[in-house]
Amino acid sequence: MPYAEGRIFNDADSHLMETPDWLVSYADPHVRARILPPNFNASGRMADAIGKKRDAAHWAALNIEANLMNLKGWEAFGASDPQERTRALDMLGFQRQLVFPSIAMSQFWGMFGQRERDPEVLYGGARALNRAMTDFCAHDKRLVPVGFVSLDVPELAEREIDEAIRLGCGAVWIPAVLPGDVSPTHPLFNGVWARLQDANLPFVLHVGTDPRVVSPAYLNNGRVTTDFLGGGESIRAKDYLVLHTPSEIFLGAMVLDGTFEQFPRLRGGCIEEGAMWVVPWLKRLDAAQEIFVRTEPGLALPLRASEYVHRQLRFTPHPTEPVGWMIEQAGDDLFMFSSDYPHIEGGRHPLKRFEMSMPNINEAAKERFYARNFVDLVG
Repeated sequence: MPYAEGRIFNDADSHLMETPDWLVSYADPHVRARILPPNFNASGRMADAIGKKRDAAHWAALNIEANLMNLKGWEAFGASDPQERTRALDMLGFQRQLVFPSIAMSQFWGMFGQRERDPEVLYGGARALNRAMTDFCAHDKRLVPVGFVSLDVPELAEREIDEAIRLGCGAVWIPAVLPGDVSPTHPLFNGVWARLQDANLPFVLHVGTDPRVVSPAYLNNGRVTTDFLGGGESIRAKDYLVLHTPSEIFLGAMVLDGTFEQFPRLRGGCIEEGAMWVVPWLKRLDAAQEIFVRTEPGLALPLRASEYVHRQLRFTPHPTEPVGWMIEQAGDDLFMFSSDYPHIEGGRHPLKRFEMSMPNINEAAKERFYARNFVDLVG
């Protein structure tokens, strides 16, 4: 019996777990030596399982069908082996699943904005990652590989988006980090957004590459705090409060600067950064447009700012958020189901949590949450 049954479930957030030589094996020779080894320091005891081959007897002894959602990180079934992942997807019962990397970006981009600045490494690493992601997912059309492209150098970003399209990426992860001293809405990046629009390929923002908003001084509080360890992100309570802020600003600029008006078929998703913030954000966007249009004539767009969000953006809530209330306040067209499999942040029973949060939501709205909004984003 699959974990999820009774309706179509499309999973907008899952991960593979990298092994030590995985990324470098896909890199071109001229950048291979400059790609860093993966950093497993934040992985806790899960790191003990990295690279270990587990045979059928191992999984049988664990009764993997009964314990599929209890094993996380590198210990999970299908975490690093593509054939296992197909079987895991059968047991999960999801029709489609976006697949993100976990820590590979730290090998060439850095995490939380601490970046290698050499464009050859930035884009050589991205190309290696996109090859690796598409190879992992190539055998199963239900697995949708997410590529990675930074905006640091517009012409190189365009080149790698073309390559991601050729490789078969189903979405492109773009960091919500300012590319130098210009906005992502600057005309310099029109070629990026045009390519994505013309290829019917969504961009996605995701926790993990954005700079930490909370000053380290707030952690110097005289108390002992241990990290909440996942496979790719290490988040604490104060980080959680503002986890979404870089993406909120990035997407707000895309709306208010008219990028979504200029590229009306461009689609974007905000993944694993929660979505409760979207409810007041829609109100703030409309208020900003109304208040400042007299001094910023570009805000006189054909649509209200919030209408661009409904038309072109989708978001994944955390399973701890009040999704029912969010749908009631903001509509049923914005939010998508995600499991975060096999990261620990997704929990052992996300479906139960989501269902408990939607006691008064009708079946049509639930269908949008579990399946249709994913299709709106991914196609």
